[in-house]
Amino acid sequence: MKKQLDGKVAIITGGASGFGEAMVHLFVSEGARVVIGDLDATKGQAVATAVGPAAHFARCDVSVREDINGLVQACVEKFGAPDIVVNNAGMTHENRPMLNIDEDTFDRMFAVNVKSVFHMTHAVLPLMRERKRGVILNVGSTAGIRPRPGLAWYNASKGAVNLLSKSMAVELGPDNIRVNAICPVIGDTGMTQKLMGVADTPENRAKFMASIPLGRYCRPSDVANAALYLASDAAEFITGVEFPVDGGRTA
Repeated sequence: MKKQLDGKVAIITGGASGFGEAMVHLFVSEGARVVIGDLDATKGQAVATAVGPAAHFARCDVSVREDINGLVQACVEKFGAPDIVVNNAGMTHENRPMLNIDEDTFDRMFAVNVKSVFHMTHAVLPLMRERKRGVILNVGSTAGIRPRPGLAWYNASKGAVNLLSKSMAVELGPDNIRVNAICPVIGDTGMTQKLMGVADTPENRAKFMASIPLGRYCRPSDVANAALYLASDAAEFITGVEFPVDGGRTA
């Protein structure tokens, strides 16, 4: 039986943990060869080793153009030009009043969440245009659709990713390159505590879950399944969407 990503080559940033790690495992199980980009070399290499020869790790700070260029070059040398790129790496600031976030945190967050997409697009677009095909998935957030208080600058960075994805889709459609934003609600990842802004207790989790109609946090598998669909040929006519993975939070 043909797998959904047979013969495809993918780059997934932030692939050493959380949503990205789940995507790596699922993409490989569906026939893709995947290059994992992440700052954490220990975790990233462990994921690649666990997955097997269809995965390769390359250390990468997504905010640095030379690192992104190196990641893409590693992909080309190991598996060939990428068919799919998932800009998943991201960060947030502590949940607190907007004037309590310092400039260095703001700059770092926009570099990781937004400028990284700029760098990656410059690196992969010529390869995709040459072959007249490609899929770019940017992990935005429901924070960029329906913001929560205390996360103003994070909300803004994810709003930029969401809108940028739509803009890219419009411009790159004639090149047969699809671009979509995946917009998860708060999930069980390394960023959960910062996003909550309060102690990670069952009581505080219940308060957040009360705003999600399906009554639970987003799981890495939820985001991976959405990414698989959007990356696959089953979604060949889907581009320019903000794809909520949110249990009804933005309904």
